[in-house]
Amino acid sequence: MAAFVGSAGAWGVAPVVGGRAASGVAADAPLSRRHAAASAAVGTRMALATPPSHGGSFWKLSDAERRAAMQLPGGSTPEGFSAKYVAFDKADPSTHSLDEVHDMEALARTPPEEWKDLFDRRAGRTVWPYGSGVWSKKEWVLPGIPDDDVVSMFEGNSNLFWAERFGKELGMTDLWVKQCGNSHTGSFKDLGMTVLVSQVNHMIKSGKPIKAVGCASTGDTSAALGAYCAAAGIPSIVFLPADKVTMAQLVQPIANGSVVMSLDTDFDGCMKLIQQVVEEYPIYLANSMNSLRLEGQKTVSVEIAQQFDWLVPDWVVVPGGNLGNVYAFYKGFKMMKELGLTDRIPRLAVAQAHNANPLYRAYVDGFKNFKPMTAEKTLASAIQIGDPVSIHRAVQALEESGGVVEEATEDELMDMSARADRTGMFNCPHTGVALAALDKLLKKGVIGREERVVVVSTAHGLKFTDSKVAYHERKLHQCSSNYANDVVRIPANVDRVVDAIRKRVEF
Repeated sequence: MAAFVGSAGAWGVAPVVGGRAASGVAADAPLSRRHAAASAAVGTRMALATPPSHGGSFWKLSDAERRAAMQLPGGSTPEGFSAKYVAFDKADPSTHSLDEVHDMEALARTPPEEWKDLFDRRAGRTVWPYGSGVWSKKEWVLPGIPDDDVVSMFEGNSNLFWAERFGKELGMTDLWVKQCGNSHTGSFKDLGMTVLVSQVNHMIKSGKPIKAVGCASTGDTSAALGAYCAAAGIPSIVFLPADKVTMAQLVQPIANGSVVMSLDTDFDGCMKLIQQVVEEYPIYLANSMNSLRLEGQKTVSVEIAQQFDWLVPDWVVVPGGNLGNVYAFYKGFKMMKELGLTDRIPRLAVAQAHNANPLYRAYVDGFKNFKPMTAEKTLASAIQIGDPVSIHRAVQALEESGGVVEEATEDELMDMSARADRTGMFNCPHTGVALAALDKLLKKGVIGREERVVVVSTAHGLKFTDSKVAYHERKLHQCSSNYANDVVRIPANVDRVVDAIRKRVEF
């Protein structure tokens, strides 16, 4: 199904006059010089970047004025930019190895300040589709797609939570948690799925003979695929490992009308099966090896910088399973740096469950030799993957960002999740892996306690209540449940109630 990977469009042609770009700087000059030249014109152009005041109220604008305010100064539209697909791994030219490469020359002609202003101006608005945290960066994601073909549920714009109290417990002064699970289907997978399903929707409308979209999943991808395909009216097929996803995850694609296959294998087995099926039938593959997914996920990086007033943190800690998100986050930070919005790339720390830690093993060996493994059962079920498809992308992201890899046992991840819950969070087990890895890296001195750290929470804790209940009931055989909170079961008698309260609360 190579023809169904889709293209964001051909390369754009830079406006060059006499060997010089429109800014007056030589067309082959470094991006940094073109940033400076373009910024010199910002003072006269920024007036065009803001909508008519009408008393300073955006809501007083007409629909046409609001849409005009969502564009770059001078009326540039997302369709004026372009991207193409190239093989990420030159030794593997298959569709599964493609990466989307944007026309950075065209993007660099817009000064960094104008990109920042545009992204800030679009955030949370109801002008379709720019209020989405993903589509507010449309020029950087999928510039050529018509707005009417976008399939969005205004995903993104998730909370960057200042974990002040928990940070103090760890001896930190600047700990933040990016709550990507606060999304339509409860995980960060929505960010990539809106891009992929939008492109499929566009391709179908353009006459491509795609009959369905399919994926292998550990739970969250299938939920996102089912929801976005249902919104677009496109059939979806999900391959799930039997008895290895939570009931909350399983019911989501069922409710959205997906064809749900429960298979007697693990995720890696499901992945091999779906790859075989899409090679023979007109089913579009939706797993994270597809570069469209990564384009949406990279907007997490842009959001983080945006929420810090365009400053980047020192570290970003990411739970790692299939590892597409690791490369996506790196790609977002790299793109901002190259276009002058930020001045550096944060260091990445990938956190893996001990029972499914092939990247960690490769890291300990200096990335000299990666060996897939058979993942053992872990409560962090969404990252129970022994043969990640994005291993090479993740290694590149780690090497170029000066990153590290750490692991966490079942006991460590559940204890750390429960401990953080005691400070107001409600973490999924995968966030527990990241928090436990952070704690280890702090104790080893790899991460400084004064550094600004963002932990990416990839899913909502409500999708994993079974493991939380079992933890607090002390029924998890691999966990000591050091932070379990017992439910007090007593007769409905006021004296007994008061006695029980006095044992737990000081008056």
